[in-house]
Formats: sequence, structure tokens, C-alpha cells
Amino acid sequence: MVEDAEFGSLLAALLEQTHHTDPGHLPDLVERAAREVGLRRARIFLADVQQHLLVPLASPGSEHERTGRLGSGVEGALAVDGTLAGWAYRTVSMRLSQSEKSLTLWLPLVDGIERMGVLEVVSDYLDTTLLKRCRALADLSALAVISKTEYSDIIVQTARSRPMSLAAEMVWAFLPPRTLGTNRVTSSAVLEPAYEIGGDAFDHSLRDGHLHLAVVDAMGHDLASGLSSAVAIAGCRHARRAGEGLDGIAATVDEALVRWIPDRLLTAVFADLDLDCGQLTWINCGHPPPLLIRGQHVISGALQRPSELPLGLGHQHAGIRRTVHTAQLEPGDRVLIHTDGVTEAHSPDGDYFGEQRLTDHIVRATAAGEKAPEALRRLIHTILEHQHGRLDDDATILLAEWHPRDEPAATGTTGLPADA
Repeated sequence: MVEDAEFGSLLAALLEQTHHTDPGHLPDLVERAAREVGLRRARIFLADVQQHLLVPLASPGSEHERTGRLGSGVEGALAVDGTLAGWAYRTVSMRLSQSEKSLTLWLPLVDGIERMGVLEVVSDYLDTTLLKRCRALADLSALAVISKTEYSDIIVQTARSRPMSLAAEMVWAFLPPRTLGTNRVTSSAVLEPAYEIGGDAFDHSLRDGHLHLAVVDAMGHDLASGLSSAVAIAGCRHARRAGEGLDGIAATVDEALVRWIPDRLLTAVFADLDLDCGQLTWINCGHPPPLLIRGQHVISGALQRPSELPLGLGHQHAGIRRTVHTAQLEPGDRVLIHTDGVTEAHSPDGDYFGEQRLTDHIVRATAAGEKAPEALRRLIHTILEHQHGRLDDDATILLAEWHPRDEPAATGTTGLPADA
């Protein structure tokens, strides 16, 4: 085994090489580093867009790389549900399996708290020192993938099972990571149909002790709808970064829609959460009201306010003042914002998913101790199953949890859970 000083030099060299390495060669780079550490193998698996599969990041010349196709038939792809690799991804924790000849360790790959995939490590043995090095290799692998994603189709295509519509391509280009957070707050979102999304979008951002949230739903399901939601998210960020409050954000988005995409309506919720005191402020522009989940219950009507007009109605409605609503959260409260495509998703026989099913799922997930990203992953899959895999409208859900008393996650643990 290499000494600590040698390992540090190895990581430094690996980091330097990632700056100049073609994204397609990242798997080879990680594999070589693993062998130099004394491991048998290391492979990067990335979650697909819908979080059904963990797909190996392919090296040039592989069948996956040549065809550019994904899906359940991809060689080496693993299900998120029902596998040790998937357990590591779902719970963001290590999992270990043992055979007669080797040990296989699955480590989560994360960007902040956003789940990206897992790193598979195969070794003849495992001790505390080697475990720490495996963790370091996983962290560096995640950073390498992040650094290449913005300008590499290879990594983006790995996460897809089929081509996206033009509108969906445009919307996904504007979306932030699905999950972000600190030791005081977590915000996570999902949206479907992932490959044909048209009018829905979301945004969340942390700044100066505040969490900003936005969920928008543009009329229609075509390229103009995608353009409307993209303009709305861009307008939201433009106003926010210029120091505007929620009313200024709504006015900016409204003006942009009226000027550049006339005759297209858009509903939206723009919200702000003060992470120090838990005060939630929001504006609702014709959108379904946010829901407040406290403990194991939905607080009925807690965030229900009189409905206001959607955005983009035209010059005759320009300049109207939006009402900024206020509510006080308690530690552990969850705020859920969704589009109408969630509750109006219906089975072939006309059974609507409804708000009751939506809230019941979140409450059960809360009781089971599930974190927001996993609760939403399972929820959106349940909604798809309810409509037999095909939604008639976009469905977006954002869940924000204020947990001010949480401490930063402990580091250096050597626990090795092995059961899925």
C-alpha cells in the first residue's frame, strides 16, 4: 500500500490531470488511480434523469459509448431500487458486499447534497486507511464529473435513456441542481415527464441566510411554453440578483412575458425563507397554494390565501401590486409547492391522483425518516405509475424543509453497513 504522502501526491496528480482530460476518459483516469492505490477496480455510475437506473460512465470504444443509448438493457446498468448500489444512492451512505475473492464497496457521489450517482470500488481487503482513501477517490471523482458536465455531451447523454424534446432541452438547460441545502435547510425538486417537459420549471438558491424558491407553470405544452418558463426563471434570477424583492420578481417576469411572449399565461409561486427565524414570505400568481407539513400532519389551509391573477395577461394588467404573504415556520416544517399536473394526474379510468394522495405520501415519508430527495423520487414515480407511465400535463414538486437545529454531518465514520 502507498504511504500517506504518496497518496496525497497521487490525488494531487489526479486532480491536475482532470483539468486536461477529455470527459470520455474520466473512467480510465479513475481506474488508473484506483489501481495505484491498490484497489482492483473503480467505476463511476451516474443516475439517469428519472432516477430509475445507475448507468456506468463509459470509456471511448465501449458499446454504450458507440451507440449513445441507455435504458434497462444497457450493459452494467443497475436499478436504483432493489440493489446495493441503489441503496447507497438512495440513502447517501456506503454499502458493502463480500464474495469469496473480493469486497465491493459502493460510495455515493454527491455535489453538495445533490445525489449524482455512486462509485463502485472492488478490493481484496478493506481497512480504515483504505476506506478513507476510497472516500477521497469518490469525492474527487464527483468533482471531476461536475467540472466536465457543463461542456460535455458524454456525461449528459449517460444520464438519458432517449432523446429529449426541444422544449425539454431548453427547460433543463435553465434548471439548477435538483437538490441543495445546508445544515439549516434542504430544498429538493422533481419534474416529469422528464423527456417532454414543456411548461413547468423550478428554481432555488441560497443567499445571505435566505432560501429563495420559485415554481412556474406556463400555459400549453410546446416550445413556446418551454420558452415562457425559461424566460420566467431568467427573469426571476435577474430581479433577485439585482436586489429586488418578491414583488419586483413578479413584476419583472410579468413584463418580460408581456413584451416577448404575448398571449402566453404563466402561474407561479415565488417565495423566500429566512433561515435565521423561519419566516416564510411568498407571492402566488394564480398557482395552487403551497402546503405546510408539520410533524406527521398537513396543516390545512395554513398557506391558503385569496387567489391572484397569473402572469402575462397583458398591458391592461401591467403594474398591479402583488400581495406578499407571510407565515411563521417551526423547526422541522416542510413547505411543498407543486403544479396542477401533480394533483390532476389521472389513471385511464379517471381516478385523479389528488392532493390527499400527494400529502399522504409526503407524511408517510416524513414518518419513515426519508430525506426530501428520496421522498420526491419515490413520489414522482408513484404519480407516473398512477397514470400508467404517461402524464397528460407537466408535474413539478418542490419540497423545502427548515431544520435549523441540525448539526453538520459527522466525518470519519468507518461503519460499513452491508444489507440492502
